[in-house]
Amino acid sequence: MNTDTPEFDRRMLEALVCPQTQRTLEYDADKQELISRSANLAFPIRDGIPVMLIDEARVLE
Repeated sequence: MNTDTPEFDRRMLEALVCPQTQRTLEYDADKQELISRSANLAFPIRDGIPVMLIDEARVLE
């Protein structure tokens, strides 16, 4: 991971839910994404900030 990029604060997981299903998320540190298994989506984390927009999410394979 690039040391110039802010790291995601895992404490945010306690407050964040999937915008589509309102269910909990999983943190994928390698891909810098928040995973919603219930919606089958991965939300990107950019500069340490989760982008919780469905239009920006990646559909899981």
